[in-house]
Amino acid sequence: MTVINRDKCVGCRICQTYCTVDAIYFQDGKCHVDEDRCTECYVCLRQQVCPRGAIEPVELANFYKQFQHVMSDPVENHGVTGVTGRGTEEVKTNDVSGRVKKGEVGICIDMGRPGLGVYLRDAEKVAMAIAKAGAELAPAHHTPLAALMSDLSTGKLVDECLNYHLLSVIIEAKCREDRLKDVLQALQAVEKEIDTVFSLGLILRVDEKGYNPALACLDELGIPQPYRGKVNVGLGRPLAQD
Repeated sequence: MTVINRDKCVGCRICQTYCTVDAIYFQDGKCHVDEDRCTECYVCLRQQVCPRGAIEPVELANFYKQFQHVMSDPVENHGVTGVTGRGTEEVKTNDVSGRVKKGEVGICIDMGRPGLGVYLRDAEKVAMAIAKAGAELAPAHHTPLAALMSDLSTGKLVDECLNYHLLSVIIEAKCREDRLKDVLQALQAVEKEIDTVFSLGLILRVDEKGYNPALACLDELGIPQPYRGKVNVGLGRPLAQD
């Protein structure tokens, strides 16, 4: 956890311009950290933005604070998945790993952003909405958020973590191609219930023209077709066939 030493702070307010979620506020001539809003991204510490050295680290008190830091600090490596930067590859290696099979659609929901962040209570709402619509949420060895789920089948998070604020977090899942429309409709409904933003990525096996029939439901729901994407061709390694 980061705190501002009142004895060292001179109220220059330089640190406020660096905070990724506006968690530093000015009051009574000094700067203070709003602990509920701080994501523990450590930008202010890592960049040594305070000319007086008033920003100081405090030991992270529990597992949830440690999780908050690892998810929000892009230079941290997640111990379970072994991936740096929010702890997930977002199925980018699917051409080799084959996590998303033929007839399935991978789903990647990137919640939050610098300047806004995401509370885990909102991540829970989205995870539960898509699980109810037929999505199968990725397990903890693929994505860190699953480690906080008391029930992977429903997307329910443990209550103790719900009020923690992260810079961003990724929800990963997959569904059958014929359930994609249901999942997208669930996302359209739940977006009105959350106090943050998200971007949606779809992982699809496409034909030689780059098409997958599941994309047709985007037009049905008034969702613009993606104008760009990442194509993994498995060069130099065996391509997953199933």
